Amino acid sequence: MLKQELNTKLQQKLSPVQYQTIKMLEYPTADLEDVITKELMENPALEEGQSEQDDNFSDFEKDTEQDEFAANNDELGDLDIMERDSFDKGFDYISKKNYENPAEILYSREQSFFEYLIEQLSMLNTDETTLKYAKYLAGNINEDGYLSRDLESIIDDLAFQAGITATEQEMQTALDLVQQLEPAGVGARNLQECMLLQLKRLPQRNSVKNAYKIISNYFEQFAKKSFSSIENKLNISESEFENAFLEISKLNPKPGSAFTNSREGVSEHIIPDFIVEEENGKLYISLNNSNVPELRVSSVYTQMLNDFSEKNSDEKMRQAFEFAKQKVDSAKWFIDSIKQRNATLLRTMSAIVKEQQSFFLTGEESQLKPMKLKDIADIVGYDISSISRVSNSKYVQTEFGIFPLKFFFSEAIKTDSGEQVSNRKIRDIIKQLIENEDKTKPITDDIITAELVKKGYVIARRTVAKYREQLNIPSTRQRAKR
Repeated sequence: MLKQELNTKLQQKLSPVQYQTIKMLEYPTADLEDVITKELMENPALEEGQSEQDDNFSDFEKDTEQDEFAANNDELGDLDIMERDSFDKGFDYISKKNYENPAEILYSREQSFFEYLIEQLSMLNTDETTLKYAKYLAGNINEDGYLSRDLESIIDDLAFQAGITATEQEMQTALDLVQQLEPAGVGARNLQECMLLQLKRLPQRNSVKNAYKIISNYFEQFAKKSFSSIENKLNISESEFENAFLEISKLNPKPGSAFTNSREGVSEHIIPDFIVEEENGKLYISLNNSNVPELRVSSVYTQMLNDFSEKNSDEKMRQAFEFAKQKVDSAKWFIDSIKQRNATLLRTMSAIVKEQQSFFLTGEESQLKPMKLKDIADIVGYDISSISRVSNSKYVQTEFGIFPLKFFFSEAIKTDSGEQVSNRKIRDIIKQLIENEDKTKPITDDIITAELVKKGYVIARRTVAKYREQLNIPSTRQRAKR
């Protein structure tokens, strides 16, 4: 006997424009130009040129003034920025200063870690679904090479932002694919997994096998340096343990940074996405859209819709109407998504500039405030994932040089007076202390910690070790001159 059940399910789906806008946020200026060129070739209803309705917002924009892509700037305070003028002029405003064409100011940079991962994924033979999930995971891998979020949260993101339902098994399969990429250890969720992934890639000699057993089964004891206990439990000799220890010492705890350091010969060009200028103590922000063409819906296709009738009895005429309507709708969605992308980028950049105003006025790195993605997300009212997309692979041109947006984000360290300072300042102090040390008797992390405490910085020894590693400074033992 059949049993009927009635279930209710709440599911939020994004409109085509919102989904397209989310994708647009990921593109830096150079890539956006390529995307537009490709769309112009594929959609005959989209063409270059100024629309007669540019002075007015589209119906979509009016309907979404209150959503995540809204461009209400009142909450940003009285920071004197060019964003308001740029917004009113359709985001095509370029700074009033007599700059040479910013799109022609090219900067050399290395291939980004994310681009390197995507490049590898594109060469793998796998199904489209797994590849799609793997690319999404690659976007969540941090600069050190670790997957920064758990799979459950990433699955929730996909469901909420793109209406895509992925199972944990599907996502795990995609992660297994990512963890096969170079450099070894990429995609790990913690240090232990990172080391195990690297050990799996090595020839399985006895020293490697013992190293794998140590990290797999006795990781905590190894971290606490309980070496004798591990020898006894594994029933191996001291020399065998030393050989395994040597294998472990060769592993890279930050595979992402290893990629950056090893690809110094790889060079590309950077076209800045934003321009921040100072004039008479005031900061002006603009998007670098000089090479991005204005777009409009083809008047020919619009006229076709007016001439055709959806209810026309002639089958060919009805098909012509459906074709024209689909192309016109697609062109409108594409244009609206670019406008919303620009609104989101400008609003986010404005919040960053406001928070880091002292740096943009002086160029002094010591003036950078501690700032997280969540801080900007709270200011502008966007989701953290949107801020992450905006800051990823985007660059800003300033009067002090060109900087990736991620440069402006850092952790906070408290002083003994309760004040919060950027961890960049702590790293600078650590670097100076080590540069000035007696090379025959290098200082330990404990001594560095004590010196920082003397200066009023409340910090743990393990944090000092982490910052030292981020600076690519070897340990005390490795720095000692023999």
